[in-house]
Parts: sequence; structure tokens; C-alpha cells
Amino acid sequence: MILTVTANPSIDRTITLDGPLVAGAVHRPTGVLDQPGGKGVNVARVVQAAGFDTLALVPAAAGDTFLAHLDHAHLPHVAVATAGTVRTNLTIVDPDGVTTKINTPGADVDAETLTAAVVERAGAATWLALCGSLPPGLPDTWYADLVARVRQAGVRVAVDTSGAPLTHVTSAGPHLMKPNSEELAELTGADPSALEAAAGAGDPSAAAAASLELAASTGGAVLTTLGGSGAVLAVDGKAWFATAPRIRVRSTVGAGDSSLAGYLIAEVRGDDPARRLANAVAYGSAAAALPGTTPPTPDMLDDSVSVTPL
Repeated sequence: MILTVTANPSIDRTITLDGPLVAGAVHRPTGVLDQPGGKGVNVARVVQAAGFDTLALVPAAAGDTFLAHLDHAHLPHVAVATAGTVRTNLTIVDPDGVTTKINTPGADVDAETLTAAVVERAGAATWLALCGSLPPGLPDTWYADLVARVRQAGVRVAVDTSGAPLTHVTSAGPHLMKPNSEELAELTGADPSALEAAAGAGDPSAAAAASLELAASTGGAVLTTLGGSGAVLAVDGKAWFATAPRIRVRSTVGAGDSSLAGYLIAEVRGDDPARRLANAVAYGSAAAALPGTTPPTPDMLDDSVSVTPL
């Protein structure tokens, strides 16, 4: 079972425009879509759609509208009681797939209560995925402290976060980290724009070198997503690069989460590193071709993803 933790969940409201977003102008959307969101929830929805066992753990008060969205999606979940209301994040997408996000901070969460709930359920999980930003009430070291604690129970841990929590968690040694180019650059000092641009031009060496550097420091695997340029996987001193299939982008929100889900699905199946990377890229690309944070299903995957050892 893949247990996902979304400490800062959200209702993701996606507004689709019929033209480019213009500051100060009046826009009339062609569509508005509300979906349960937060990175861990997105991962769990993809895992469930692939037919694998999953459980999404979220802080939310009884009766919160967010939980009704989870029920509507038929996603197995457990809510940890909290006093606040789950936030609503806004995503604006134009016809070319250009995405503008407005994320609110989220409600206060009690660290001890949430930690106890995660530890209680982690023992039954094959993978624990800690995903997204941290809300008020949780210290920047919360992920790092949690990784150190659950590793003792033999649970494999994947982390996808950013900012200060990302900086702290590297020293805890998670089994898998999934940075994007900006997060990888933040940790290694690389140039984020150069990482994606070079990979898109067919030279992923800089992204591979930075991913290998990070993997060496954590002792685990590093899956670096590079947007439309593909992704790099570094594990056990080796690296692979996968190019992304060409798609018509509808929404990039949740694409990285789908990549992480694709990797975990392949890992649970027992696939080798190259196939895990190919599955991650196929899922991320399929997600970007869908509206909002709609989870891709296995029948939507492009089997032509090319993987090259580096």
C-alpha cells in the first residue's frame, strides 16, 4: 500500500480562459473545475486509478467541503481532525497551456497530532510519500523528523517538497526525492534554466550531474522532472534520461505528482530503474494533457518514451 501525506491539502479550482491572461482585463472563462488537490492527494489518485492500493492522509475538519470532494472521487482517505478550513488554490490556464497559480497558505495544523497519525499508519505501507508545502503550525524540519522516525520501522519514504522543508529533509536520507529543476538547483547550486534548456536540446548531462550529486548526499534515488524536456533518474551512482512525448498541454498542475506516482507504481511492480523512469515520464506527460489535476489512467500512457543511460 502506498500511503500519501498531504500536510497542506487544497481544493484546486481551475479556470480555463479562451485567450491569454491579461493583467487588469476582464476575462470570461470557458470552464471552471473544482477538484481535491495537494500533491499527496494527486499522487494517491493516480495510484488508485492504476489499480494499486493507496491511502491519502490529510488534515481536515469533519464536514469540510474538501472531504466531500475526496468522497466524490472515491479516494480512500483518512482525515486528521483540525480546526481550520482546507484552503482553495486557484489555477488559471489559457488555450496554449500557460498556467498561472495562486496558492493560499493553508490552515494551522497541530504537529503532534498529525505526526502521530502518520506514524500509526506508516507501518502498514510499502511506501510513504510526503508531498507538498507545509502549513502554519508545522516546523520546517517536520518532514526531516518524520523521515528519520519512520525509516526505523523499515518504511521506504519518498519526498516531494520545496523551500526550507526540502533543504532540511535531504540530511534525513529519504529513499526517493523528486525535485524539479528549480528545486534541484536550489540544493546543488546549478542553474535551473540551463538544466531544462540543455535537456530539451538533447544534453541532460548537467541535470544528471546535479541529480547524482544529490543522490550521493541522501543515499537514495533522485527523480528530477524537467518539464517538457523529460526527466533524469539517479540511483546507485548511475543515471538515466527520458525524453517526454509531444503533447498538447492543457494543465501542468499535478504533472510532477503524476510522475512521482508513475515511478512508485513501477517500483511496486518490480520494474528496473529505466522502466521506472519511463513510467514516470509517461504519467507526467499524460497528466499535462488533461484539464486541472485530473489523474491519468494507464490507457492514456504513451509507450514510446525513450530512456538513455548516461
